[in-house]
Order: sequence, then C-alpha cells, then structure tokens
Amino acid sequence: MIVGVHPLAGFDKLLHYRVPEPLCSAVGVGSLVRVPILQHYRLGIVGEIGEPVGFPLEKLKSISQVVHPFPALPPDLLQLARWISTYYAAGLDTVIETMLPAAVRGGATFKGEKLLAVARVISRDELAALAKRAPQQARLHDFLQQQFQPVAKSLVLTRLGLTAAVSTALIKRGLVREETRRIAREGYSDDWAHGEVVAMIPPTLNDEQSAVVAAVRASLDRRAFAVHLLHGVTGSGKTEVYLHAIAAVLAAGGGVVYLVPEVALTPQTVARLHGRLQAIAPNHKVVVWHSHLSEGERFDGWQALATGEARVVVGARSAIFAPVRDLRLIVVDEEHEPAYKQDETPRYHGRDVAVYRAKLCQAVCLLGSATPSLESVANVRAGKYHLATLARRVDNRQLPAIDVVDMRIEMLRSRGTITLSRVLVDKLHDRLDRSEQAILFINRRGYSSSMLCTACGHVETCAHCSIAMTYHRTDETLRCHLCGDQRPAPYACPQCRSPKIRWRGLGTQKVEEAVHRVLPHARVERMDSDTMTKKNRFRQVLTDFRLGRLDILVGTQMIGKGLDFPNVTLVGLIDADLSMHVPDFRANERTFQLLVQVAGRSGRGERAGEVVVQTFTPQADAIQFARHADFDGFADAELKIRERYNYPPYRHLVHHVFRGTNPEKLKFVAEAWAKQVEARLGSAVELRGPSPSPIEKIKDEYRYQLWYFTSAVTKIVPVLVQLRADFPWPEGVIQTLDVDPMSLT
Repeated sequence: MIVGVHPLAGFDKLLHYRVPEPLCSAVGVGSLVRVPILQHYRLGIVGEIGEPVGFPLEKLKSISQVVHPFPALPPDLLQLARWISTYYAAGLDTVIETMLPAAVRGGATFKGEKLLAVARVISRDELAALAKRAPQQARLHDFLQQQFQPVAKSLVLTRLGLTAAVSTALIKRGLVREETRRIAREGYSDDWAHGEVVAMIPPTLNDEQSAVVAAVRASLDRRAFAVHLLHGVTGSGKTEVYLHAIAAVLAAGGGVVYLVPEVALTPQTVARLHGRLQAIAPNHKVVVWHSHLSEGERFDGWQALATGEARVVVGARSAIFAPVRDLRLIVVDEEHEPAYKQDETPRYHGRDVAVYRAKLCQAVCLLGSATPSLESVANVRAGKYHLATLARRVDNRQLPAIDVVDMRIEMLRSRGTITLSRVLVDKLHDRLDRSEQAILFINRRGYSSSMLCTACGHVETCAHCSIAMTYHRTDETLRCHLCGDQRPAPYACPQCRSPKIRWRGLGTQKVEEAVHRVLPHARVERMDSDTMTKKNRFRQVLTDFRLGRLDILVGTQMIGKGLDFPNVTLVGLIDADLSMHVPDFRANERTFQLLVQVAGRSGRGERAGEVVVQTFTPQADAIQFARHADFDGFADAELKIRERYNYPPYRHLVHHVFRGTNPEKLKFVAEAWAKQVEARLGSAVELRGPSPSPIEKIKDEYRYQLWYFTSAVTKIVPVLVQLRADFPWPEGVIQTLDVDPMSLT
C-alpha cells in the first residue's frame, strides 16, 4: 500500500511512503501519520492513496506510526484545505496546519485511564480449575465477573493487592479485556452558563419564526446543499430559529457548526445553547472553541468531535475547521461581521469558507444578521441564496426610537468641544431615576485620539508607525494601538516647549469621566481591551450588568453586538462619524451596520427603548437610513453606487501589500512587479497602484500596495501565485496577497 503524505514540516510537497502491513487497516485519507524526512521523523496528513507515477517503489520509505485511529482531517476538510489554498493564495501546508490544533500538530494523544472488564464469563467449575493453577488470576476474574461495568485497573489491582502481571495473563488468555477511557480536561465543554440566566424551556415561535424554521427544516430533510440568509431585525428571535434548526439536526443524528464573531464576547448565546440542549437532549455535549482554552482543552474538544462523542461546536471563525462528523448544518451568526476575516495567512473569510464547506458536505448553511453584508444581499438577488425575513421583534415589541443630535449645534451652545449632548445627559438622568440601564458606545479606547500643540501644531506620533498616539489618562501615557509602543505623556510640547499641548478627540476613558461628572452617583463600568485584561473579567462585568449592579456600561465594539439585556432602555452612540470618514468603499455600510446593531441593544424587554446618535454629519445616508430602520432602502442605494464604480460585490478585489524598511526599494519593486502583472494578465484584471498604503508605516516597516479588480478571481490568483514564485524578490521586501479583503488600510 502506497500513500501520499502532506508533511507538517514547513514545505508544500506531497511525499510518498509505503505502509507496513500491520498499519494498512488503520490508514486512510486524512490520517495523521509519522514519517521519516531526512534524518528526522515528522508528522503528516495522508492526502491520497495510490502509487506515484514514474517513481521506483523500492526507494520508498515506510511510515512509522498512525497517531489516531480516526482521520485527523476528514475528507471534506482535506478538500476544503485545497480550495482555501487555491482561492486565498496560501500554501497547502499552511492551511492544513491552521486547521489542526497545536496539540494535534505536536502529536498529542488523549489522556486516559485503563479499565478492566470480563471478556468471557466462566462457570464456577472453570473458576475453581483456574484457582488451582493461578489463584491470583482467579481472584481477579471472579471480582470482575461480579461488576456491572468496567472498573479502573489501578484501583482494582490496589484493592486486591495484585500486580499488573496478573491482569496481563488474563488478557492473553482472552478472559479479561483492557480498554482506555478518555479523561477530558475541564473546559473542553466550557461552562459559559456560569453566572448567566439561561432559558431552559423553548418559547413558542411566532408565525414568522415558524415559517423560517419550516423552510430550513425542508432543506435539511432534502439532505442537499442550500444557503439561507436570515435577515431579522434586532430582537426578532434569530437565535431561536438557530436553536430549533440545531435540535432538528441532532434529532436526526447529524452534526452542527455554530459560528459567532467572537465566542468570548457572546457567552449568553453559548449559555442558551447549553441550556436548550440540556432540556431536549441531556446527553449531547457542546464543544466551545475559543482562544482562552489551553492546548490540552482544545485538543480534548477536537477529539470529542473527531470521535463522534460530541456533535456540536460553537466558536469563532476557526471553528469552521472542527472535525464534526456527519455535518448537516452550519450557522453563521452576525454574518456581516469583519471579524470573520482572518488577518494573517491563510487570509480566509469564515463566512465564505462556511458556505463552501456546506457545499462539500451537502449541508445547509444558515447565515443570520440584522444588517446582512451587501455580498450576501447580492447573492440573494442572483438566486444563489434563499432569503428568510423576520420583520418584527418578538412579542411585537417596538424598535427603539432614534434621536439624531447635530453636534455642530451642541458645540455652538457650549462654545467648545463637548462629549455628551444635552439630550443624552437628560435621558441618562431619566433612566437613572427609573432604575433602568444605559449603554454608551464609542469605538475608540483611551482618553483621546491624539495630543496636539495649539501653539505650533505639533502632533505626537508613533516613532514606528504613521499614526498619532492615543492619550490614556489613567496612567498618563501615550500609546500606539498598532505596535503597542508607549511613553509618558508630555507636559510641554517637545517641538516648541510650549505648555499649550492638549488632547483632542474622544475615547472610552473620556466618556467614562464625563458620565461620572454629570451623574456622580451612577454605577459605571468601562469595557474595552484596556480594562478586559483578565480571563473572566468580561463575563463578570456582564453578569453584574444583567443583575442590576451597574447602571451604565461604556465601551467599544465589544458591547455593540450580542448583548441582550431587557432592562437597557437607552443606548448612546457618542461619535457616529468615526467609522464613516475613512478611505474605504465599505465605510457607509459599516456605519449603517454599526448604528443598527448598537441601537438594537435598546428596548429588548417590556419597556420601550431609545437611541441617541451624536454626529457632525446628520444628513449622511447611512445615518438617515438607520434612523428609519430602512435596510432595503440603504442596500438599494449603496448597491447602485457599488455597481456604478464596479466595486464588490460586482467584482472581486485582491489586495497586494509590499513591506520593508527601505521605501525607495519598495516603490521600485512594486512598480517592476506591476509591469509583469499587466504583461501577463492584460484585460483580465484592472490594476490600480502601486501607491503608499493609507497607513504608510507600521512597526518600522513602510508599506506599498496594489489593487487587482477582477471578475474571475479563481483564474487570476493561480497566475499571481506562479508569478510570485518566479519573481526575483530582493532581500528585505515582504509581500502578501489578500483575496476579498475587508480592510483597505
């Protein structure tokens, strides 16, 4: 038997090996094996079974071990790896290593304990005969024969005062069998429900929800590939639809992958899933896939899925690679979120990979969002996806009223900069008097976005990156949010020595300070990456907020999604312009999504909600469409603009970045490369650039960029990969290809 192996050794080649006769039955496509490479033994994945063409078989070496008795990378995941490698211009070895947890790549095997059980029941006469020849063996067999289930080997041998040789002799005789039971580390089925209120009894579905569940179940029953886009307004009960679909799959014996933008930010979703499964299927285990797990805990979860012990995994984008058996449903919650896009090689998009994996498995992919991405909307209009709509909130609760505050007028009234408008302050006082809660959102941490000298115009910038440093008042430091560099904030301008150096702009710290100033008795907590440094801090704060121990939550995007608190009746968006005025064709879409998602945190209980949006551009389309909760109107208007300029989703986009410490060399190399691309691809691609990136320098490296616009990404990417392999790259130039990028900076 000959197999082709993809080594996990840092090079992208298929190597062939013989399989020794004793291992033939254990080897299959996707098996993790140990093979000799040069003077060492390395791990690899079996990619194919068959003889290599034109290679002398007598020269083949043999594999030495099959690490697991099941495929480490099932056939569907191996096919998926090949597609990701081709589509996203990444080496197959890199993709395979991304799919496997670190412990698996290291050759870990499961932690277990040895159990003993009777293999053959014997009569009293046989037992007496055995006692004459081997009394200790007879004692052990008699004891095991009286047990109802296998018992721990170490425990029984200790209690009977026997050695391991006694059990070994009985095993050789075929009278006793030994098996291994896996011991899971705590955490592999994560207790996200701790401190959370979990709905155990499924609520009755309304007519809209019932119709969506029926459509999804019909697709599941057909056992054929289908993609359903669930467009439901915030608070419309999308999660209930997911849970009913998951329950149907589990009842039919299938497996489920449930993706959320960030598991650590949505504990209540996982808690609800735990609670629901405990109510309808107590034996089902949920594997949670997140970055806080140790390598051992993640390995246990991976193995539980690979062996079929667990059939549901909940996690962030990498959970799409979980080895779920008989996969029939993939749920992608908040499918519009940029967090699903990986920002390092392989630069895959979790949502798009989910759709392709569902296609490979003939499964159903259920995409859900209150603000679907325009790419998904275009796929619905092209007939590729089925659209399902939840147009109203559960129990017919009203969407929150949105009050847009023109901050230009507020600044004239206050004769200077202002953090909280008069309208927002009044509404905060009102909520505090009524024992209701509020959320204040600003997508920028720190105290202010920069420090400026009003005397000479000097701005404190990072020495390693081309951005202004952010002022953090808690420890009086300036920090770069790209490279992490920090230094003490100056008391005088380093340029002209004037004491007139001031902070400008807003951050979460400044908003928190402003709230304490106008509401000194309010219980306020700030949530951003500066304060959520401890492992369970996020869960602790959310629990305190849910139990009413806090009045106001101030935070960044981590509180803008996935939160469902019935007592929140006011949401304040402090600066709606932050996401709008950036050099990105998706700026309007991101702003609209942000406004709708943040507004959706308000009024999810019995009491009506309100939203205050502070902006200097109240007339902007994104703000006005969000104000009236008009997704269709926004999508129509924005897609017309995209179509006019032939931007995605009407064409694909590939971003090529060149990095290095010498900007002149970068420019020369980028221009030489661009000429080769134009000569090779011609009209198949529209090339823009090269030009300096919007953020020209990060971590002491300058950046140049090229843009490729194309209607056939699968045709140009292989050409670019081949050109990249043949191009004479000079030392000190690093380049990366990003297919379907989500950020243009």
